[in-house]
Amino acid sequence: MAAIGMFFWIDSRLAGIDGVLDDYEGRPADTPGTNWLLVGSDSRKGLSAAQRKKLATGRAAGQRTDSMMLLHIPEGGDKPTLVSLPRDSAVTIPGRGRDKLNSAYALGGPKLLVRTVETVTGVHVDNYMEIGFAGFVDIVDAVGGVEINVRAAVNDPKAGLKLKKGPQVLTGSQALGYVRTRKGGALPDFERTKRQRQFLGAVVKKAASPGVLLNPFTAIPLAMSATDAVEVDSGTGAFNMLSLGLAMGDSPVTTVVPFGGNETVAGGGAAVKWDRTKALALFNALKEDKPVPKDILDAG
Repeated sequence: MAAIGMFFWIDSRLAGIDGVLDDYEGRPADTPGTNWLLVGSDSRKGLSAAQRKKLATGRAAGQRTDSMMLLHIPEGGDKPTLVSLPRDSAVTIPGRGRDKLNSAYALGGPKLLVRTVETVTGVHVDNYMEIGFAGFVDIVDAVGGVEINVRAAVNDPKAGLKLKKGPQVLTGSQALGYVRTRKGGALPDFERTKRQRQFLGAVVKKAASPGVLLNPFTAIPLAMSATDAVEVDSGTGAFNMLSLGLAMGDSPVTTVVPFGGNETVAGGGAAVKWDRTKALALFNALKEDKPVPKDILDAG
């Protein structure tokens, strides 16, 4: 009974955003499986000036997307697929022309972002979830930190981060720096998407572990932090969040949209150009609820 009560309590605390998944003319039809658009925003809501300084988040006005991922949960027994959508991707934003993907959010919020993602991928989005900087830190701290295998030492004062190489438990502020840093790698933004996928999987696995969920001293603070931290579309409830957690704990297949070169967009200079043929093969596999071909995964 306590578990049922907690389930309804969590459901009542979820903040729903109206209109995010409203139908529109030409919207892709619903397809087998469940598709989530997972968005990390650079919202500073909930952070004090001291916390902003400590976390090196800056004081940017407004709100922008910092990371975007499409999660496909299949109907059958196949593993979920988690696809990073680089925020600097060159896309056609409905009614706005060619621009970077994150401009869709800046111009029209979650609703225009969902419509843009659906339009350029052909994938019908069933659920939307967004998390800001402050909530990100609180969730990691609520589960007692999260273990990450840092592939290369990082020293990035702009992200407030200094980490050694190898497995280590990161605090909330360290984890935030880890997924935000652009240090390292020949293609920093793509290294960044790898870290975001690596981190998301690690934190959900930790949050869903029996040691956290069965301990009221961690489960209740986690539930409070998570429901304070996230915003979802108005049709998403606790049951949907549970299925999301189970899917992320199932070690999803992870990749990034295959890309091929750059494109200059009027709104913001050089943007990442997707490899049209490979990207279509990736998104068609998701639409058809089939595993993504291995050569496409390798390309990503």
